[in-house]
Amino acid sequence: MKKLYLIALFLTLGIVNKAQTTSPVKSDPAAKKVLDAVSLKFKSFKSALAKFVYKVENSAGKVLSKKTGQVAMKGTKYKVTFAGQEIFCDGTNIWSFDKGANEVTITKLDPSGSSITPQKLFTNFYDKDFLYKMNGERKEGGKTVQEIEMTPNDKSKPFHKVYLLIDKAGKTIYSTKVLEKTGNRYEYTVSSLKSNTSVPDAQFVFDKNKYPGVEVIDLR
Repeated sequence: MKKLYLIALFLTLGIVNKAQTTSPVKSDPAAKKVLDAVSLKFKSFKSALAKFVYKVENSAGKVLSKKTGQVAMKGTKYKVTFAGQEIFCDGTNIWSFDKGANEVTITKLDPSGSSITPQKLFTNFYDKDFLYKMNGERKEGGKTVQEIEMTPNDKSKPFHKVYLLIDKAGKTIYSTKVLEKTGNRYEYTVSSLKSNTSVPDAQFVFDKNKYPGVEVIDLR
């Protein structure tokens, strides 16, 4: 099964619960205040539906690809739809479906909390693994955004910088840009975010009857 783009995103920005090298340098309290407000706002949502744009640029700023996607979240449940791929999670199991291969891989959600989930990208992704500072405010897409520069404590990561743009009024993430050491840049911009919408639990479960001929790889 080919690599899922969204899994790569989760592994890039999510928190993996393992020991990290602690830096003696402290993060910017002003940036922490903004990030804490974003986390608190997201945790108040009973459910959330976000649409996003994913863009890849080379070191010269040339756009190599641009795609759109959607993620629905409800408690520990989520569903991601992106570039012919779908990831379902009902809070216990994870189904990763590749449309091109007509193949779904089933795994268990790690109950220890070390699994990477979309929810973590909107909440506690910054607490332990990054140093962060405020870079000021500016207008972007008709919004006033606050830029936060993040540097990973773990220098073995494949990226060296992450830039977050926070919607100042909405206290939500507007965009995330990841700068790889190879020079490539990956940017995720939230084009819309709806909270507390009615999302049926069945949406978070893969129904193989809706995917004729699908090959099932059960790794649970």
